[in-house]
Amino acid sequence: MATEDPIHSKGTPAEITGARALVETLTAHGINTIFGIPGTHNLAIYQELSRAGVRCVTPRHEQGAGYAADGYARVTGRPGVVVTTTGPGVVNAATAIGQAYSDSSPILLVSPGVPTGHPRDGRGYLHESRDQSGAIDALCDWSHRVTSVREIPAAVARAFGHFAEGRPRPVHVEIPADLLDLKGHIKIVPPYRVTPREPDPPALDEAARLLRDARRPGFVLGGGAQRPGSAEPPVGRLAMRLAERLGAWVVTTVNGKGAVPESHPLALGATLHLAAVRRWLAECDVVLAVGTELGPADLWEDPFALTGRLVRIDIDPGQMHGDHVADVAIVADAERAMRGLAERLGVRLDGRLDGRLGERAGGQRDATGPEREPGVGHETELQDLVRRWSGQLAALRRAMPPETVVVGDNSMFVYHGALVGMPMDPPGRFLFPTGFGTLGFALPAAIGAKLGRPDLPVVALAGDGAFQFTLQELATAVELRLSLPIVVSLNGGFGEIREEMLARGMTPVAVDLHAPDFPALAAAFGARGLAVKTPGELEEAVAEALRAPVPTVIAVPEGD
Repeated sequence: MATEDPIHSKGTPAEITGARALVETLTAHGINTIFGIPGTHNLAIYQELSRAGVRCVTPRHEQGAGYAADGYARVTGRPGVVVTTTGPGVVNAATAIGQAYSDSSPILLVSPGVPTGHPRDGRGYLHESRDQSGAIDALCDWSHRVTSVREIPAAVARAFGHFAEGRPRPVHVEIPADLLDLKGHIKIVPPYRVTPREPDPPALDEAARLLRDARRPGFVLGGGAQRPGSAEPPVGRLAMRLAERLGAWVVTTVNGKGAVPESHPLALGATLHLAAVRRWLAECDVVLAVGTELGPADLWEDPFALTGRLVRIDIDPGQMHGDHVADVAIVADAERAMRGLAERLGVRLDGRLDGRLGERAGGQRDATGPEREPGVGHETELQDLVRRWSGQLAALRRAMPPETVVVGDNSMFVYHGALVGMPMDPPGRFLFPTGFGTLGFALPAAIGAKLGRPDLPVVALAGDGAFQFTLQELATAVELRLSLPIVVSLNGGFGEIREEMLARGMTPVAVDLHAPDFPALAAAFGARGLAVKTPGELEEAVAEALRAPVPTVIAVPEGD
């Protein structure tokens, strides 16, 4: 419990330390949980966090803190906050910050820095680095080193404003260590409201005209179509209503998975990387892309060219003229823009999705539209891709409630298996590290997701190679008493890289890893550990793990 009245509730300046100014500003912006590890230079921050009653979650490595904050942000819609110490603490978190940048996660990294009077050429100060802020600035949206106690509230408020007004990428605020205990006459900066960016009406008019006249329209929804914390993403619902009206297929990127019901007849799932789906997309005469870069990490192909007209909806103006230049650029909040399109195309915004195609808004469909064919020819490719895990994926689907948050690692079991072979409907969510493509994401991000939404079931999926990057976070999950199934697929190391080596005619080298006894390892941490062999055993184990009071590691051989 807090032992002192918060300054921000009074709205008047007071003589307080830099550490208290930081924490008061965080709590004024609704922060009640942080992820980090105490160190010599951030003890003043932790003292104030304790006084303010903020929950301090202690992962076993700062990279885990960053991933946990990312998972927390993705399921709650609230910024995740990471507090590290100077030097190695910041650098340890850097990989997670780079991943958050790639996936547009709102993460605030707070760290002390060398004191204000520290000489530029260094003098052997503990955790000293030549330019800590500059190093992390290369991986996040911006990094700012404050120079006075009075500057701290404004710098932190700027970070929260940044998250609200555009693409919510991570930022770093560095506070020189001597300022944390230094007092100043401070007024806490309150949160300010940022209204959603409205779309340009003429751009909406032109986009509606193109879609109305299209013969082969296609939709691509990315992470910008999601709304963390929402039971059913409104952008996804609007997209499916438009698709029913226009007779359009809808495909999502990895980060868009869960934005639309993949059980819907017009939903292709997160299959943008399949060759048949890319061919279909290239042949669409009009493509509506919402909240996606359409980048090589989404398409698994570079270069990729569209032949039709491209309508882009994105909060980030920089996306309009990237690899795929927009014919119609709508820089706006995705929900506002989609509502504008729906109104112009005469689409009802209420009622249930029924999966049926209504009358087209205009123009004529050709004979290869969704009304005339069952798909885009990707079914065989999809089945071939997921065949080795099909029984296990079906078992997972049976064991998991529909609202489950699935957190995947960069493992074959996930990106070749669960991503495309485990359909998901809202309110389920799928969290995955795209773009930057880190390993070790699943377990700590699942911890953050479970802490952010304890009411939801959360399941982590990882390969044995990826899991070993952050398996020490089992201690964190045990300490927090989290009910968390962690399914580890055993393929003896880095299976994807092994297959790439073989495809090059190489003899595999440095990819065959010794696998520890994962169930025994889990028990040593105080978790539950199971080894299963069949899909039936996997289903039973996951169902039981969702009811257990501690995390459960479930080791399963790759393939059915």
